[in-house]
Amino acid sequence: MNHDTARIAAEVVDWRRRVFALYAAVRSTENAERAHAMWRRGRDELFAQHSASPLLPADRPSFRGLPVAPYDPAWRFELSLQPADPERFEFATGTDGVVSFERVAHVGVPDVGRLDVWRLTSYGGGLFIPMRDALAGMPGGTYGGGRYVIDTVKGADLGSDAAGGTIVLDLNFAYNPSCAYDPAWACPLAPPGNVLDVPVPVGELAPGA
Repeated sequence: MNHDTARIAAEVVDWRRRVFALYAAVRSTENAERAHAMWRRGRDELFAQHSASPLLPADRPSFRGLPVAPYDPAWRFELSLQPADPERFEFATGTDGVVSFERVAHVGVPDVGRLDVWRLTSYGGGLFIPMRDALAGMPGGTYGGGRYVIDTVKGADLGSDAAGGTIVLDLNFAYNPSCAYDPAWACPLAPPGNVLDVPVPVGELAPGA
């Protein structure tokens, strides 16, 4: 491994460490709106200042913060994990080969729809819940490829109760994958079981919205 490769790897490790710490602080903050404000500030700082930011170098000087809608408590849920028929999908990345996911459950979001819950089958495991809503690709809407709500292997974890079989799903924390800012990234997008027919106007909006 050459020096540049080692440096980049260390930068990504530090980015992940900071993201894990940010979500730990979110889970420990009882007031959800205050936690959301802290999450916004933390992500803005990472995007603006961190060497592993997915922002393109040309976009960093003009960056003034990510486009995130105001917090709305109506979009926060604690949901039961429901049984789902086994299914897999695979995603080819440029750096990690083919990444496989298996469906382990689904959640029913009141007045929103059903979202499949996926498990990363490779090293590290983790739960993954992407979402593509009816505003995807619309002017002033959400990112066309969909957003992530939960991706625990990368730190995006709003809390769960293993004994009770529930998971916290706060759609105000939906965020864009890195490929929304840098096309060099390869990001798994929402499969059919994670596409919603309704608009979800909270969370991070499309870049430039």
